[in-house]
Amino acid sequence: MKLITQTEFLGKRYGEKEAVKMICEAGFDAIDYSMFAMKDEPDYVLNQPGYKNHLKELRDIASSYGVTFDQAHSPFPPMRVGDIEYSSMMWPKILRSIECAGLLGVEIIVVHPIYTPKNCFETNMEMFHSLEYYAKESGVKIALENMWGTDKNGKKFPNVCSTAEDFNRYVDALNPDVFTACLDLGHIGLVGENAPEMIKKMGSRIACLHVHDNNGIDDSHTLPYTMNMNFKEILTALAEVDYKGNLTFEADNFFGRIPHECAKSGLKFMEEIGRAMIRRFEIYKNEND
Repeated sequence: MKLITQTEFLGKRYGEKEAVKMICEAGFDAIDYSMFAMKDEPDYVLNQPGYKNHLKELRDIASSYGVTFDQAHSPFPPMRVGDIEYSSMMWPKILRSIECAGLLGVEIIVVHPIYTPKNCFETNMEMFHSLEYYAKESGVKIALENMWGTDKNGKKFPNVCSTAEDFNRYVDALNPDVFTACLDLGHIGLVGENAPEMIKKMGSRIACLHVHDNNGIDDSHTLPYTMNMNFKEILTALAEVDYKGNLTFEADNFFGRIPHECAKSGLKFMEEIGRAMIRRFEIYKNEND
């Protein structure tokens, strides 16, 4: 099991090249490349003609440390039903994000499913089927992610792929050679689901994770063991289903609460937490053998 973290927060604060160096020097095995800025920042490097050179530089930096890019995340939401202007703007960015993932050597890129009040399943099937050719061309798999919605009072509710039954339905309807599941551990409790139960119901469909912590109310995306999630139960469930993927942090908000000059030590602390989680996973797995 590789230990991975994403570039999102560090990339924004220090620039992506420095972020990659920091992640490598902290001891992570691989990198999850965040491409969220493609949506809102026209000057972002991936929206410019020289994006391929930039990606080569990032890959070369990581390679010099013996580190790989194994996971990525496309900008979101990929489209909005009824909003032709937004969808027309985003679609080329989604396609480029898949291409970028391939250029980095990424194995899996997460593309969010979209929620629609009507024909949600059919709308998503059409969208993901439209991406299949591009994923094959780039040599990457696309992972759907379990999502949540927010009502007018700010309360979270289940919408698309939020439950094991719904998520399984989506994944099972798609080409397994191209599509898979990324289980966001923090999203599960926000919609009232139980993480260990969802893990057991999804089983081998889970190819990758987003690992972070929250209080069960807010999508905090912070460091495990700092809030309310029960990671002993979660890691035990992952061991029971013989999870074969990596441990990928999506816990960047942790960095927003520590002083600038402590970022490197904070990143090393995150790496140490990840190693402890992997050790525990291996212990629980051996207990099941």
